[in-house]
Amino acid sequence: MKWLRWLLGIGYWLLVIGFLGRGVWLDLGVWMAEQIRKFVDLDCWKACRALRLYVARQIIPVIPNDERYRLGDQMLRAARSTTANIAEGFGRYHYMDNAKFISNARGSCWEVLDHLITAHDEKMIDKQRLLQGHDPVEAAVKLLNGYLRYLRTQAKPHPPPTTHHPITNNQ
Repeated sequence: MKWLRWLLGIGYWLLVIGFLGRGVWLDLGVWMAEQIRKFVDLDCWKACRALRLYVARQIIPVIPNDERYRLGDQMLRAARSTTANIAEGFGRYHYMDNAKFISNARGSCWEVLDHLITAHDEKMIDKQRLLQGHDPVEAAVKLLNGYLRYLRTQAKPHPPPTTHHPITNNQ
């Protein structure tokens, strides 16, 4: 039975070590958060990448040739701008500088949606592609909003810790 306890103990630590990079509860109830080391680790960047790939692979090929270098080019530039702004902001190392670029990325997401609506209105894409385009835009914007909220919170000066002195009764 000792070998079974030993094996279970090894299995537990292998599980902990395997998940430490993504965040896991340790036996003391301490949460080890995912480390963000590069902009590609950000969930908002991953969502914007999915949006960019959707535009490049699902929308641009079906746009008529005469519009591919007009509306198609604008749409692809806006989609590319989403990930590029996140990367540029990440390199700034100051919360509010980064926040400005995240705000630009969010604006580019909405610009992509506007171009999708325009393409649908002008009969370049069908309603299904328009509706499918809403999902990656909304997912990216939600994640960008969360990241923006985090950056703005971190940029605010934190009040110094206060020391609490209990009131003593000297009677």
